[in-house]
Amino acid sequence: MRKVAGVFLGAFVLMCLAGQAAAEGKFAYVNLSRIFAEYNKAKEYEKVLTEKESAYIAEKEKKVSDIKAFQDKVNLLSDKEKEAKRPDLEAKVKTFQENDRQKQADLRKENDEKTREIFKDVEETVNKYSEKEGYTLVFNDRVLVYQDKKLDITERIVDLLNKGYKK
Repeated sequence: MRKVAGVFLGAFVLMCLAGQAAAEGKFAYVNLSRIFAEYNKAKEYEKVLTEKESAYIAEKEKKVSDIKAFQDKVNLLSDKEKEAKRPDLEAKVKTFQENDRQKQADLRKENDEKTREIFKDVEETVNKYSEKEGYTLVFNDRVLVYQDKKLDITERIVDLLNKGYKK
C-alpha cells in the first residue's frame, strides 16, 4: 500500500511541476506539410526527382519495348531456334529486372537522403528560432487536436528556411 501511495504522490508532484512549466511556457506549432510544399530547397529537389523519375520511366519503357521486340522475333522462329534463343531472352529479362530493382533502390535511397536533409534543415531552423524567441515547446500540427492559429509559426519558419537562416 505504501508503494502505491508513493507512486501516486510522485505522479502528483510531477503533474504539479508539469502544470507549472506549462503555465510559464510559450508554445507554437508548425505545419510540416506546408513547410515541405513551400521550402525552396524541397521544391527544387522535387523537380530534380521528378526529372530523374521521368528519365527512369522512359528508359524502362524503352528496355521493355526492346525485350518485347526480341521476344516477338523469337516467336517467329522454329521450335529448335526458339530453344536456342531462350537463354538469351531469359538473360535479357533477368538483367532488366536486376537493373530495374537497383535503379528503384537508388531513387528511393536518394529520396530518403534528401528528405532527411530537408528535415534536418527544418529541425535546425525551428530549434534556433524557438530558442531566439523563447518558445518552450513547438509541436507538429498533425499531433494536435485543436490549434489556435495565433500559435502557428509555419510562415516564419518557411521564410527563414528560404532565406538560409543560420543565426
